[in-house]
Amino acid sequence: MIDLHSHTSASDGTLSPAELIEAAAAAQLEALAITDHDTFSGYDAAVPLAAEAGIELICGIELSVKWRGRSVHLLGYFFDGGAPEGFRAWATAMLEAREDRNRRLARELQAHGVGITLEEVHERSGPLAARPHFASLLLEKGYVATLQQAFDEYLGEGAKCYVPRDEPQFDEAARRIAEHGGISSVAHPGRTWSRAEVAASQLRSMLPYGLDAIEAWHSDHSPETMEFYKSLARTLGIGVSGGSDFHGANKPSIRLGTGRDGKLSVPREVLEDLRALR
Repeated sequence: MIDLHSHTSASDGTLSPAELIEAAAAAQLEALAITDHDTFSGYDAAVPLAAEAGIELICGIELSVKWRGRSVHLLGYFFDGGAPEGFRAWATAMLEAREDRNRRLARELQAHGVGITLEEVHERSGPLAARPHFASLLLEKGYVATLQQAFDEYLGEGAKCYVPRDEPQFDEAARRIAEHGGISSVAHPGRTWSRAEVAASQLRSMLPYGLDAIEAWHSDHSPETMEFYKSLARTLGIGVSGGSDFHGANKPSIRLGTGRDGKLSVPREVLEDLRALR
């Protein structure tokens, strides 16, 4: 069993890279991809630890990109010794855009009477703050009763304090991933598009712009949804990826490797097939 979608405390997960590798070993994973948002620092720290634990570590990243005016999450995978410096330099600009959004989000929350500062957020997040860190503070300070409520009322798209951030266009991100030897896969399409026929149309339209794969296995996908995206990938002639989207305590119902309710199981050949695309 493998897991090609996980996050560390370097982005919006709660486990350190060392703790994530320990969890992967406990779950008896053969291979693990660390796909932190906009950064490779969690992957970099985990490389020697994974080697010691006998786990194949895949270099990955998750980017927020724009596609026809909508925010879509794009996974990038690099199989030849980590991401090249050229791509890393480009990804650093994504970090700067994220921090600008965080500053604006903190101001927006304060304008709505929420006593949260960006400094407080960074006390728990470290250098890379994300909306789950804001959500945790909203919960801790009693503004909401659950993390989901924090997104529904304050942080998610359409919520009263939602602040968008500058995101690259899908075609630019996919092109840069490809130029640096990587594979691009649209993350959790079943969560991005609620209607299967809309998802199929949008994913088909992405093909000329560099789409390599679809994330079929995901904790938010039902067994039927997983089968739909596997079938769609075959129809489109592209690959499939899969993973739990593990975040530790920020998504407590999701387990590394097996997802929500233990229903996820990504076979080893998924990794080999992805690697063969390049």
